[in-house]
Amino acid sequence: MQRFLLKLARGCEALNEAVGRLLAWLTLFMVLVTFLVVVLRYAFDLGWIAMQESITYMHAVLFLGAAAYTLKHQGHVRVDIYYRRFSERGRAWVDLLGTLLLLVPVCVFIFAIGWDYVAESWSLQEGSREAGGLPGVWLLKTMILVMPVLMILQGVALAVRALLVLRGVIDRLEAPLPAGEAK
Repeated sequence: MQRFLLKLARGCEALNEAVGRLLAWLTLFMVLVTFLVVVLRYAFDLGWIAMQESITYMHAVLFLGAAAYTLKHQGHVRVDIYYRRFSERGRAWVDLLGTLLLLVPVCVFIFAIGWDYVAESWSLQEGSREAGGLPGVWLLKTMILVMPVLMILQGVALAVRALLVLRGVIDRLEAPLPAGEAK
């Protein structure tokens, strides 16, 4: 069972690491497109709604898609003034209970309430309300479902790490996961 949990945790972390690193490049592209929009508007008096909307799309994809990557790297806001004072086992308990009692239920709720909203958008193949806007609003709205799935997967990895600390398999929550041998 421990071997399975280790593989599961590694897989979840690897997926979120890959998604986060890929989306990091979107930041650069978003800055370049923003620069291009400004230059075209003020230097050449040109502008396209689709180009402006693409910045909003990229921003939304970046934040929704990289939320789990941020969780993996402990970048979300929490009450560190208390957390850092806890022992490693205390932090493991906070991470385990926080994942099971807060993270997973909130993500399940977001997924559940977002399902009909996204499904309706898909059924309409919803596009921009603006003339000349981007057609793929339904793809963008899909991120409302992707984000909680990625967060739950990272939550699984976080919970496995916490369990391994509590069982004494690893010493620190940030430590590399063991090779997978059963104890």
